[in-house]
Amino acid sequence: MDDRAANAAPAAGTGPVPLGPPTAPVTAVHPAALGLLGLQHVLVMYAGAVAVPLIVGRALKLSPEDIAILVSADLFACGIATLIQSWGLPGIGIRMPVMMGVTFASVTPMIAMGTNPDLGLTTIYGSVIAAGLFGLAVAPLIGRLLPLFPPVVTGTIILVIGISLMRVGVNWAAGGLGNPNYGAPLYLAISAFVLCVILAITRFATGFLASASVLVGIVAGMVVAAMFGLVDMSKVAAAPWLDIVRPFHFGWPTFDLVSAITLCIVMIVVMIESTGMFLALSEITADPVGEERLTRGLRADGLGTLVGGIFNTFPYTSFSQNIGLVGVTGVRSRLVTVVGGTIMLVLGLIPKLAALVEAVPQCVLGGAGLVMFGMVGATGARILGGVDFAGNRYNLFIVAVSVGFGMIPLVAPAFFKQMPHTLHPLLESGILLAAIAAVGLNLFFNGLGSAAEARDAALRQAKTAEAH
Repeated sequence: MDDRAANAAPAAGTGPVPLGPPTAPVTAVHPAALGLLGLQHVLVMYAGAVAVPLIVGRALKLSPEDIAILVSADLFACGIATLIQSWGLPGIGIRMPVMMGVTFASVTPMIAMGTNPDLGLTTIYGSVIAAGLFGLAVAPLIGRLLPLFPPVVTGTIILVIGISLMRVGVNWAAGGLGNPNYGAPLYLAISAFVLCVILAITRFATGFLASASVLVGIVAGMVVAAMFGLVDMSKVAAAPWLDIVRPFHFGWPTFDLVSAITLCIVMIVVMIESTGMFLALSEITADPVGEERLTRGLRADGLGTLVGGIFNTFPYTSFSQNIGLVGVTGVRSRLVTVVGGTIMLVLGLIPKLAALVEAVPQCVLGGAGLVMFGMVGATGARILGGVDFAGNRYNLFIVAVSVGFGMIPLVAPAFFKQMPHTLHPLLESGILLAAIAAVGLNLFFNGLGSAAEARDAALRQAKTAEAH
């Protein structure tokens, strides 16, 4: 993005912000504007941040109270991970305007673990902790792994993530699996209303409001659903205003080797994606990122994930929406996301807010989910759009076969029923099957590229993701 254009388009509602020269991003922010700018970052990521605990909690059939605890824990850990990344610790943290949130890539393997009667929720947390420790250990080596993940691989993986999640959004739109009125016209109408609100805001609004269109659509849908008596506020009224987030609320973590390896593979994918995001943010902010700084940022991914496992939540990564907002506002001060992280942390200490999020009817979330999850898949398609298919026909085979592997758990859930039970967390995740197939096929057909080419490709991929 051109910095002059960014400086000419400050986000709505922030008031005057001191600008630098026409070609320089904003580095000085008036203290009165910090809170509003930080709140903008929170609102842009909020819907995506709370989506994963809602998906996992409902898939595991947890009680509304437990799902609310997942939401609180997620917001709290989001805040901690963001502060670690933006403010930094010795040797850890990129110290740039980065907001952290739960990655969607971890959803399907975690659901496979949680719904396995031999594993359950505590195994999820054991695997998240193992993945966090793994991330801390391998952060200096991720640059060497980049050649394994060219655009044909990462685009395929992100496409499969979006497709895998889409079934969640579709079922939400119909009222949620297990609902005796599944598919009722009222549910479909409210989902369609939310979708239309999001699309209208995206089409006609600009700046921050357009970036927060999903959250605005959910709020509008919540109001309409309440008019039809679909919102139960009793648990919101009963929830306390303030409470702490307790580590290991659901019990001490349990460790399973295959499950831990599964999330470690997810962690590699997450850190590869983060690498591209950091490089893109470096260009937007004109703030160079060398190998040592990149390693610090990746260590923060690992430590944030470790914190997530301790505080009853999931793996963390940088959110591309917020990197896009940095480009829109032109504000590169990390103090803005430090304020945003502090806001997230405080929100995690307000159980009444988490209960309100849990009270959002699934049909409302359905309209938003179609957009959120569809955009994930569309981003993968856009990355694949930059892949050379005409000059390298092997890339067609890589995508075709890998997507086919990724669809196995979706279209034939019993396909691996006869395989050893301990392998199910891996085999029941279309995302991981697609990732393993894409990496292996790319090595078979194209070999291992150079580190410089891989770094440039990661930057192009991040710009593609940030552009949505």
